[in-house]
Amino acid sequence: MNTLSRFLIISFSLFVLGASSASAQTTGPCSSERAHEFDFWVGDWVVTANGVLAGHNRIEPMLDGCVIQENWEGAGGSKGSSYNFFNPTLGKWQQFWVWRNGTTLYLTGDYSEGKMILEGSSINRAGATMQNRITWFDNEDGTVRQLWEVSADDGETWTTSFDGLYKQKEK
Repeated sequence: MNTLSRFLIISFSLFVLGASSASAQTTGPCSSERAHEFDFWVGDWVVTANGVLAGHNRIEPMLDGCVIQENWEGAGGSKGSSYNFFNPTLGKWQQFWVWRNGTTLYLTGDYSEGKMILEGSSINRAGATMQNRITWFDNEDGTVRQLWEVSADDGETWTTSFDGLYKQKEK
């Protein structure tokens, strides 16, 4: 086989590999409908609880749309970030939250009927295990309601920890 033939075969092989790689990117796990179920939360938000400013939250896609990053700044000075993504292996949504004091929360769940519901357990300051359930409602008026509930009795009863309404910041 002469040099030109080898060059053409290698070039064609690289082209085919590159084309299949590009095709995999457009049909990969981050391009599925499931991977975009939480996109209703993306935006630059003013968050109120009972009509009182609770804080500001910037939610933005990152890593080519595979992850949704949350950046929270509470009116009282609290700060935190979360990373949200659809895990195709588990078939579930996952969230990893970190407060600026190092406290973390790991949640997992699903989107159904206009709501994202994520749940997980955490240890409170007294050392007791708490169940957390956070529900985001995709409201028809473009707002998002976030309801955070906690349970100290393994989910038998729930107490509201936070009930906030997200409205897009005016530009």
